[in-house]
Amino acid sequence: MREPISSYPRVRVQADGRQVVSQAGAVLLMETVRKTGLDQAISAALAPWRKPRAVHDPGKILLDVAMAVALGGDCLADVAMLRCEPAVFGPVASDPTISRLIDTLAASGEKALEAVRSARSKSAIAPGRWQARPPRTPTAGSPSISTASS
Repeated sequence: MREPISSYPRVRVQADGRQVVSQAGAVLLMETVRKTGLDQAISAALAPWRKPRAVHDPGKILLDVAMAVALGGDCLADVAMLRCEPAVFGPVASDPTISRLIDTLAASGEKALEAVRSARSKSAIAPGRWQARPPRTPTAGSPSISTASS
């Protein structure tokens, strides 16, 4: 069986104005999740909570909830905004499925929290993995921006 490379479908951004997606800013967030490996790490960490015949991956469900919050949602039902854009967000679990997963994770307490922390530490977003860069300085001869009006 082939391992999935990401929880979200590949999205190509074009500025031609033909196909407009209301949550286009989420593409950057999804790419960050993909590039850091957080999607695969959280899916692996939450695998013990996946039911044998489950259709939806618990890791993807939790990432969808986080994505909805990042896009301005304030409750589990706000994941519906992702469900409206399947070409961007892929298959999104139903509200009852999301609620059951949250209940199951809450009942697991510290064990579930530790699994999420473990996923975070295994992805590229772990503290210490991003090196601070020295500030960029303008190079000699490059055009400068003037604030004075002419």
